[in-house]
Amino acid sequence: MQSSDLKNLKIAVVGAGYGGAAAAKALSLLGADVSVYEQANQIREVGAGIGLRPATMNWFRQWGIFEAIAKVSSPSEYFEILSATADPIMKETWPAAGEQTHTHLIHRGDFIEALLGVLPEGMVRLGHKLETVQDKGDRSVLTFANGETVEADLVVGADGIKSVVRRQLFSDKAPVFSGEHAYRAVISVDDAHGMVVDDNLRMYIGRGTKIYLLPLRHRGQVSFDITALCPDGTWAPQITKDDLLKTVEGFDERLVSITRDLDMDTVNIRAVYDIDPVDTWHSDSVALVGDAAHSMLHHQGQGANSAIEDAGALAESLRQADSVKEGLALYQATRKPVTDKLQAISRQGWTEDEINDVFPGQKPADASQQD
Repeated sequence: MQSSDLKNLKIAVVGAGYGGAAAAKALSLLGADVSVYEQANQIREVGAGIGLRPATMNWFRQWGIFEAIAKVSSPSEYFEILSATADPIMKETWPAAGEQTHTHLIHRGDFIEALLGVLPEGMVRLGHKLETVQDKGDRSVLTFANGETVEADLVVGADGIKSVVRRQLFSDKAPVFSGEHAYRAVISVDDAHGMVVDDNLRMYIGRGTKIYLLPLRHRGQVSFDITALCPDGTWAPQITKDDLLKTVEGFDERLVSITRDLDMDTVNIRAVYDIDPVDTWHSDSVALVGDAAHSMLHHQGQGANSAIEDAGALAESLRQADSVKEGLALYQATRKPVTDKLQAISRQGWTEDEINDVFPGQKPADASQQD
């Protein structure tokens, strides 16, 4: 689109999570008039650490915010997958993207704070819970629970796995329970029983349980995550310390000790859900990004990264196309095949035998012979 057309574009972003904040940044750099509407009265991210992949960091560099992210993250060279008893299964450097070779490990709270911190003051409007979205073709109308009505040339639905925008316009299918729970805590590196000695992610797998140790050196902390099989699909289930210890039976005693030492009041407990692929992400004036479009299980660590890449692709598609309608079609054509594949791979069970399917050709030839 012409620069003058982009500058006349009024864009409403629904949701101020990773995808919404990134989309707001990328679209505002086009010169568009962007406002972000967030239902919460205060934004805070709980839980754990994540890894920002090289391709994601390249978008931050392009948007001029690389340093803002880098100063609250730690560069990681590789990830490692080990058995429950800490025997190596595979070790791999992160997939590079151009000259960027490091994945940056970051706390979710630091990440969203950094993203929102690079948006112009007043762009994000809190306390706006979306009730309805009306698609009128060349524009859309949003109605919020506080009574406010907003009209926009483009609505970006970045309102997460329970997206109102997706449900009202694109798919009313409910989120899908994975049969797993995620238990996440942030602990001091001193409480990691000597298991964290560098800035690299390690995952231990065994008997339907996966344990992630993700260093947060800039905080002097470690993100300790357990993903375990459980039939209880309650969104925020009640779990005891004994329940948690049962999930790590047979694991390296150091991992068991970390689990035993956890303060349960600090553990974020969630049933794990994703969504089935959505056939269409856009209309003439509405598009979905991030979890609203393609919520996926966390086994690939690609949820936040995909949201950032959506934001970059959406802005780039609008810039290249002749109209908003064409730009949204290009955006979906660019991103949907990638996220459909990631959603499918993320649903794989990640037993030791499945690792070669998840990371084709990367499992060492002799790994099957290791005890």
